[in-house]
Amino acid sequence: MAPDSPVLAEIRELRERLPHVVGVVVASVDGMLIAQDTHGIEPEVFAAMSAAQLGLGQQTIAAVRAGEFRETVTAATDGYVATFAAGPTALLTVIAGRELNVARLHHEARPVAARIGALVQRAVHR
Repeated sequence: MAPDSPVLAEIRELRERLPHVVGVVVASVDGMLIAQDTHGIEPEVFAAMSAAQLGLGQQTIAAVRAGEFRETVTAATDGYVATFAAGPTALLTVIAGRELNVARLHHEARPVAARIGALVQRAVHR
């Protein structure tokens, strides 16, 4: 992805607004890397894991008939990994330290995921 792409601009702005974020990955729902701003992780591998997280979330939601996948947050002793649906064909995954304010993550990342989803959809239909 070009350094001046709108998707990269969105994820970089998200990182600026959210303290303690250590990486952001945008992937297709089939696990292909679209864009990334990470250090210390393999973004291609993380894109694939994000798609696997989507699949698990979709199966869980289908089992309880709760609608469409929107997001999932995995909390660990040293941080968080949150995956958000970004339209019908993409995912936004945020990796953050344990100091992250999860409510602020939701407040900031949901509209970013929506904008990224629209950007990816426009790029697909060109």
